Amino acid sequence: MKSFAFLVLFLFAAQSFSVYAGSFHKDVKIHWGDGRGKIHDNQGKLLSLSLDKSSGSGFQSNQEFLYGKAEVQMKLVPGNSAGTVTTFYLKSPGTTWDEIDFEFLGNISGHPITLHTNVYTKGSGDKEQQFHLWFDPTADFHTYCITWNPQRIIFTVDGIPIREFMNAESRGVPFPTKQPMRLYASLWEAEHWATRGGLEKTDWSKAPFTAFYRNYNVEGCVWANGRSSCPANSQWFTQKLDPNGQTRMKAVQSKYMVYNYCNDKNRFPRGVPPECS
Repeated sequence: MKSFAFLVLFLFAAQSFSVYAGSFHKDVKIHWGDGRGKIHDNQGKLLSLSLDKSSGSGFQSNQEFLYGKAEVQMKLVPGNSAGTVTTFYLKSPGTTWDEIDFEFLGNISGHPITLHTNVYTKGSGDKEQQFHLWFDPTADFHTYCITWNPQRIIFTVDGIPIREFMNAESRGVPFPTKQPMRLYASLWEAEHWATRGGLEKTDWSKAPFTAFYRNYNVEGCVWANGRSSCPANSQWFTQKLDPNGQTRMKAVQSKYMVYNYCNDKNRFPRGVPPECS
């Protein structure tokens, strides 16, 4: 009963969490979708991405960053969204890319959307953790944030940490430290794997599918001319989880995590990766 009361308390407290917004007009460009991505207001606070049988859509940040804090509020595709994937992520170019992912895997009506997180370094990922959130992410806007600094990557939802991926290069675990990344978001079709391993297909009679983004904000070390420039006194650059943050994260993982690669003994019969121990 005590742990349940604590969980309710910090989830309620998170409702006051807010972001300070940039502008979609000046900070990003809609780089694919042939008109399916739209900015809806003069201030550039609200953007939508749509998907139909012909194409999805997406946007990317105008700047690259080597470390940063990226956050946005998202309202996901309602109803039957099986086979669709809505994303917010950081990624570098090339065949040996780095990437930090929020991906939302659609589902049939009445079943939970899966929040899929992953970290790639030099083109290699396989570090998935997945969650069924404590709210309906299609009913309203919620804040999703990636904090990436030299020591760790922290994933938060409405200000609540759900995952921390530590820099364990000293133990031979790759960590994204050298390649600048852009911020991307997209809505696309992946019915061959996204929902129940591809068992549930996209119902195109429900198209177009639409997701909304608002209050986009990135604070980071801007990469230009072969070097990065960091804002002064950036708290995120040394941010870590204090004991309270660790407790909140463990409570979320205990109740809402539905897959953790570190616990997949079938996948790693010779022992889990070193960062898991």
